[in-house]
Amino acid sequence: MTKVYPNTTTLVTSSPDGKGNAAILTVWKKSLLFSCNGFTVFDSKGDLVFRVDNYMASNKGEIVLMDAAGKPLYTIRRKRLSFGDNWLVYDGETVANPRFAARKHVNILNTKCLAHVSNYNKANEGIGGSGSPNSKNVMYEIEGSYTQRCCAVLDKSRRRVAEIKQKEAVGGVGFGVDVFRLIVQPEIDAALAMTLVILLDQMFGSSRRLSN
Repeated sequence: MTKVYPNTTTLVTSSPDGKGNAAILTVWKKSLLFSCNGFTVFDSKGDLVFRVDNYMASNKGEIVLMDAAGKPLYTIRRKRLSFGDNWLVYDGETVANPRFAARKHVNILNTKCLAHVSNYNKANEGIGGSGSPNSKNVMYEIEGSYTQRCCAVLDKSRRRVAEIKQKEAVGGVGFGVDVFRLIVQPEIDAALAMTLVILLDQMFGSSRRLSN
């Protein structure tokens, strides 16, 4: 089997190197814990950076992104009693004052757009009640195809701040869709970029059935 495991499990930085270079992360849709679904993320050196270990039936509607040491970074919760596929993102494991709101984009006239992410605003729930994003609050628009692992995260200026790409085959052996690249530019926090991956997986991936 082609190696996707980390070299070590020490805590390492997940941010771009501070010199304007992107961080290239390898995302593995598998938890390192036995009998537990999730994600495991490595940096370019093969060191563990992020993990998600609670993709289980007992945790429907709530997903926690942790660093390598197990510290909660963001908690993703499905927004209850809302029209459409809506999610809220909280700092750590807090249960109040969401930081971000995300909504699956549904528009037959724009099939390229997958989702919008905004600063949370309680007055309009971060996203316009009609299903259209409030342009004043939208931080990121995600375009492409998650099922093909080919997506771009665009900021307000339409700059690509993160990308999801298929991981190149090694020695003629492909990785499939469960192992892929996450390329993070300095303009976005790597933990937030990984949170967007989790949101896309909930909206468009096979994991949808785990949180419905």
